[in-house]
Amino acid sequence: MYINDINLSPLVVSEPSESYKSGETVNRWVEVLVDCPGSTGLFTYRLPAQLEIKPGDILSVPFGAQQLGAIAIRLLAQPNIDLPPEKIREVEDIVSVGFFPSAYWELLNRVAAYYYTPLIQVIRVALPPGLLGRSQRRIRLVGGRAGGQGSRGAEGQRGRGAEGSRYLLGSADPLAFLTPTARQVWELLQGQPAGDYSFVYLQQKVKSAYRGIRELLRFGLVESYLEPPRLTRPKLQKAVTLTGTIDQELTTRQREILEVLRRRGGELWLNEFLQICKTTTPTLKGLEEKGYIIIEEREVLRTEQGPTLVGDGAKSLTTAQASALTTIQTLDKFAQVLLHGVTGSGKTEVYLQAIAPLLNQGKSALVLVPEIGLTPQLTDRFRARFGNKVSVYHSALSDGERYDTWRQMLTGEPQVVIGTRSAVFAPLPNLGLIILDEEHDSSFKQDSPIPTYHARTVAHWRAELENCPLVLGSATPSLETWVSVRKQGSRGAGEQGSRGAGEQRSRGAGGEFVTPHSSLPTPNSSLPTPHSSLSTQHSALSTHFSTHYLSLPERINSRPLPPVEIVDMRQELQQGNRSIFSRSLQAALQELQERKQQGILFIHRRGHSTFVSCRSCGYVLECPHCDVSLAYHHTEEKAPELLRCHYCNYARSHPKFCPDCSSPYLKFFGSGTQRITQELARQFPELRLIRFDSDTTRNKGSHRTLLTQFANGEADLLVGTQMLTKGLDLPQVTLVGVVAADGLLNLSDYRASERAFQTLTQVAGRAGRGEDPGRVIVQTYTTEHQVIAAVRSHDYQSFSQAELEQRQALNYPPYGRLILLRLSSLDPIQVQNTAQVIATALSTEEEFEILGPAPASILRVANRYRWQILIKFAPDALPRLPDWEEVRSLCPSSVSLTIDVDPLNIM
Repeated sequence: MYINDINLSPLVVSEPSESYKSGETVNRWVEVLVDCPGSTGLFTYRLPAQLEIKPGDILSVPFGAQQLGAIAIRLLAQPNIDLPPEKIREVEDIVSVGFFPSAYWELLNRVAAYYYTPLIQVIRVALPPGLLGRSQRRIRLVGGRAGGQGSRGAEGQRGRGAEGSRYLLGSADPLAFLTPTARQVWELLQGQPAGDYSFVYLQQKVKSAYRGIRELLRFGLVESYLEPPRLTRPKLQKAVTLTGTIDQELTTRQREILEVLRRRGGELWLNEFLQICKTTTPTLKGLEEKGYIIIEEREVLRTEQGPTLVGDGAKSLTTAQASALTTIQTLDKFAQVLLHGVTGSGKTEVYLQAIAPLLNQGKSALVLVPEIGLTPQLTDRFRARFGNKVSVYHSALSDGERYDTWRQMLTGEPQVVIGTRSAVFAPLPNLGLIILDEEHDSSFKQDSPIPTYHARTVAHWRAELENCPLVLGSATPSLETWVSVRKQGSRGAGEQGSRGAGEQRSRGAGGEFVTPHSSLPTPNSSLPTPHSSLSTQHSALSTHFSTHYLSLPERINSRPLPPVEIVDMRQELQQGNRSIFSRSLQAALQELQERKQQGILFIHRRGHSTFVSCRSCGYVLECPHCDVSLAYHHTEEKAPELLRCHYCNYARSHPKFCPDCSSPYLKFFGSGTQRITQELARQFPELRLIRFDSDTTRNKGSHRTLLTQFANGEADLLVGTQMLTKGLDLPQVTLVGVVAADGLLNLSDYRASERAFQTLTQVAGRAGRGEDPGRVIVQTYTTEHQVIAAVRSHDYQSFSQAELEQRQALNYPPYGRLILLRLSSLDPIQVQNTAQVIATALSTEEEFEILGPAPASILRVANRYRWQILIKFAPDALPRLPDWEEVRSLCPSSVSLTIDVDPLNIM
């Protein structure tokens, strides 16, 4: 995709390249990927004699008038472009030494090829923010005021100009030897306290400044260095270290200060030391001059700080847990494991005990979770077991924290990284195990921006490339994983290895590979070239790969799954109950208060009300930028009433009169978490509530704060949205109420039933995990729905069987494959016409089915009009897919096209 005529398959990045000495080779070149929006090709640069560059290094290169980050792809003996060598620009410097092992590099290339994304876009996702940011060339005086470390290039230039520097500085008038331009630059630097200016600033102040700078560099009066992007700088802090013995020559006060330092282990941060000793910096400077201490800058790692935890040991396992653990620990190469355990069956303890021996062997583990809200609880359990070997990596960390955590992974120390989907790219060396907890969750799929990858698919590839086991854990496995494991298990582990490569070319949705006529998973592919089609990308790489199904059918200590009571809200209405809450749920909430127990109330929408409508004319207040109604959000008592769009975040105050007919009768319809909490406060004023949704967890650390408050008994009821369904372990919860299950069931998506079953089963599983029995109350207007019946009996088998029959009949995943083309533009006519042109071009192929073009279920979002084209085909007859570059060429610049492979969201 990023280059047409070069095959990158044989690229090996992990092998050390030869060191180059100036004089051996006059001209050397390197091809790089430049981090510039809209630039997807390879560019050739000359290598400076003083730099030793390897493929995978992050470089700073001149690009137009800018200084940009770039990735070194390959070294060249001769440039392969039709440019005179003297016209080829030179690499500025190395920002970061290469860290792409061959397996990691292959993973990035595979993601780029499979999801039709420029490689540089994949690299941006894989690296922490700012690492490829813009570096800045700076000039500073040599010696005296010019502190700090220069770059490699600066060191080389200092050496060459040392003699000239001593000669000039020793003369009576050093400036007499300089040209006027060089003298102007020199005087500017002399006038600055640090003697340091950016190259750009000097160019603005002095005409032809580059000539003067070159002259000063030649004489060794200044040095040139590359300042890395600010976001990627390590955080430095001054530390005090005890070096000498405490003797009698010191004053009593000085001995006291040094004694404090000795008792604290001989090292303290300067600020902390000053506070403890109630002393001053000059006093410490005096001790440093006498040689008793050293004050120096040390790096402080910016990592997420959790609470201090009491150490935790391994728990005794049930028979099923022990059997599952034994199976996982016997795997010493790539294998896929489905750990299917009911809610509360102890999957996390199996994870912990599977990881422990790996750390002792010097290996690392990667644990992926669907949402940030899950990480505090899980992280605390892991840190209690493994201490500071545990790191957290997700998008809610600051850029500095992500950068430092990422660099810690490169040290090679055995460690455990817990993170959300982007952590699948964590650069852990010597990876021994990958775990996807709640593998069914749709949060593992990225819809935008590109690449639209699924973490489960990428984890599958990574486990194969690293030759380590992949464990998928869930109480409600995705149907893709269920079919893959079930079919594989029916044939026996490893049997597929004998099948011919010609039979293993097809692929199932979500990254599972299926053989024709059997839906069996097959090994993944060798590294594809970016332009190859899916039919040729995925030939067999492994010859043996086993799949294991491990079941945890019972909860810990044989606790029963909570009984699920289904309440028909139609009957409630007929019997005169117009409340949001059924009589059964009201009684349960009353008992909760009386018994001093805790409960969870689940509602699938945040906010107060779904929409606001005029009761006189029926007018609905809508977002001016999106084709959706505005939801009412209540902020606080007596605060202005606020209407907000959940798609573009547009907000406005609630009008007093209808904008259409001027009627004052505007009514709130529908219920969100805010309205539920208001109604609870009205009916149960003594019930203490915590609201847990994306509105209340926007701030950093808010997930942990709210869950800690609830776990400490500071509230009786947790009211929230989907976050409550994702693996929270709250043993004191005895009641779970689902206010309106129908909002999950009635969505125009073929996956609606699967998602509804998973969500309701998961939230029901939060009840009865402790000593007291649990109870679940689900309110619905469609009690006869097959999902409701399956949730009532906790019956995954019957639900999956019925759902799979429908999927197979309609050729939808996991029996069919989908690729969704999303088009958007500010111009509604142009995007519609473009969608029609692309659909017409695709319709010449008879090997796949085209659905559309059609407007998206919400046509306009943030003033962009959206159209979709769905490509559907059977995996046992993989068609010749279109040339996506040709498809892209049909889009004018004003129309954006996203190619979503294996989409989860087609609304």
